[in-house]
Amino acid sequence: MSQASTPSLTPKIFINKVLAGTATGIIVGLIPNAVLAAILQLFGNNPVALSLTHVVVVFQCTTPLLIGALIALQFGLAPLDMAIVAGAAYVGSGVTKFSAEAINPATKTAGTYLSAGTGDLINTMLTAALAVALTLWIGNKFGSVKIVLSPILIGAGSGWIGFLILPYVAKITTWIGNLINSFTNLQPILMCILITCMFATIIITPISTVAIGMAIQLNGLSSGAAAMGVAVTTVVLVVHSWKTNKSGITIAVALGAMKLMIPNLFRHPIILLPILTTSIISAIPVAIFNVLGTPASAGFGLVGLVGPLASINAGLNIVIALIVWFVIPIAAALLSRFVFEKMLHIYDEKKVFAYLGE
Repeated sequence: MSQASTPSLTPKIFINKVLAGTATGIIVGLIPNAVLAAILQLFGNNPVALSLTHVVVVFQCTTPLLIGALIALQFGLAPLDMAIVAGAAYVGSGVTKFSAEAINPATKTAGTYLSAGTGDLINTMLTAALAVALTLWIGNKFGSVKIVLSPILIGAGSGWIGFLILPYVAKITTWIGNLINSFTNLQPILMCILITCMFATIIITPISTVAIGMAIQLNGLSSGAAAMGVAVTTVVLVVHSWKTNKSGITIAVALGAMKLMIPNLFRHPIILLPILTTSIISAIPVAIFNVLGTPASAGFGLVGLVGPLASINAGLNIVIALIVWFVIPIAAALLSRFVFEKMLHIYDEKKVFAYLGE
């Protein structure tokens, strides 16, 4: 049997399982490149550093594959079904696309497949969810020919549907990016608050902050504010996690695994209260001290110290950088936790911030 508890699988449980698998898959795929990229740059053209850089970039491209496999694992699917869901998710993500203009290195003719980035994470989820639903629906109906029919009908079929809807789903990310970019026309402090709050929220959704930052080319002050939003969510989650979750979860979040909390956001939206409050406080110094960034740094925040290093490279004093990136967000997060949980008892951190992926 592929799934022992199918009768009790409600839509809510189904969605939560998809979100949990997606959150873990994203982190596993992104962490190596996010953490090591800035460090490896310090070694310049060192052959070992360059080869390791290539490895973590290629590993990042497997993110949709990892997401599909981990979503399937959430449903307790058999190895064959897990592989089929993973393959469908990879195809639907669009991480590998055919380019008619690129030259195939093997044949020296035009037309080859190119892989880059992580693909569209929302479409990855939808494709994987479709493959899982078909797997559960069909069950063992294919009998002895399952090993032939399942990869074709469920794997390639779901992947094909994902491929067809990809251009339309991708417009969601584009729309969000355009909305954020419009904030740059506002007054600097208000702009920084809006962008910081937006990225602080997006980092705990399936949408990639890195992809948005690169897609709309956030730069300068808007990039600094975006990176601060990601940093704030990291700090708030760590502050609320250290007494609630296992140390491994807290460390993972501190290193960049904020998307582990995607299920928490959907189940307990109240977690946005301390996140947005801390974002508002932390965004003001970004505007005052002119904290700048680049499109590449906008979606990383504290991961690999990408955000702080980018602002320092843009001319920010190191002492000011420490205050802006660490002292103020940590103080604001601790204050928010004290006021909202300890004083007002608006939420119980051991419930709303408890890791739901296990």
